[in-house]
Amino acid sequence: MKKLTVIFLLLFTLSSCVKNNDDPSWIEISEWTLEANSAATPGIAGELTHNFSDAWVYVDGELLGVFELPCKVPVLKNGSAKITLLPTIKDNGISATKRAYPFVESYIVDVNLVQNQSVKLNPVTRYYSTTKFWKEDFGDPAIKISEDPNNTAHIIVDYTSPILKWGPCGHISLSSAEAMFLAYTSDGLYLSQGAEVYLEIDYYNTNSLTTGLLTMQTDGTTKNNVNITLNAQDVSTVKWKKIYIALKELVSNSSNANQFKISLQAAIDDGLSSGDVYVDNIKIVY
Repeated sequence: MKKLTVIFLLLFTLSSCVKNNDDPSWIEISEWTLEANSAATPGIAGELTHNFSDAWVYVDGELLGVFELPCKVPVLKNGSAKITLLPTIKDNGISATKRAYPFVESYIVDVNLVQNQSVKLNPVTRYYSTTKFWKEDFGDPAIKISEDPNNTAHIIVDYTSPILKWGPCGHISLSSAEAMFLAYTSDGLYLSQGAEVYLEIDYYNTNSLTTGLLTMQTDGTTKNNVNITLNAQDVSTVKWKKIYIALKELVSNSSNANQFKISLQAAIDDGLSSGDVYVDNIKIVY
């Protein structure tokens, strides 16, 4: 009986709270637009592809939550308000790990909230002008990727495939005879420990591809730290995707390294006689 009484009182209290709440105002948020930063060197960021799937939403400094876009969010406030939206990624491609991307600007706007009415927002962001990039977009015949001499599969610049989206891209074709691929970005980068570093890649793949971070040690040795695998997509539904891969922890744990490179490796997946990996807009962002 005591349990029933407690449950009844709880339901009565919740019902009273709902009834006593004012009808909300609403903010409708469309998907993000990424544009060039006029204060940065023109073209420094390369092709402005993005996968800002969500937004951290603040009203007058108070966090309402993280919402997948597009969305419609209720706000229990009327009158003037400052809306702040943070472009949000799926860290390392994991849906459950959503993080505000540290290299792009917030979208901030002052609005007038009216009860039972919606304010429509079309958020725009851009990379900070201080952001640095290493990039390979396959626009030049001489690409900045060095293959392992033991490869049986190779990366070529593809100019003609019907799946091209931004111009030429890198294409790795795998088969039982050409089953192994390993390559590294050609340029060694000096990356600061403790600082944010991300790898961005656009990819279209029917075979898995594994990324890693090659550390070049002060004693002259190298170590390839295998990191995130881009799982193969089904041939019937394959499409271009974009992933953001965090490198901060790997860099910070490499105390004896003085330069870093990205590694890309693939082997023909079990059960397949052939598979393809297309990559484009490879960027190290720091």
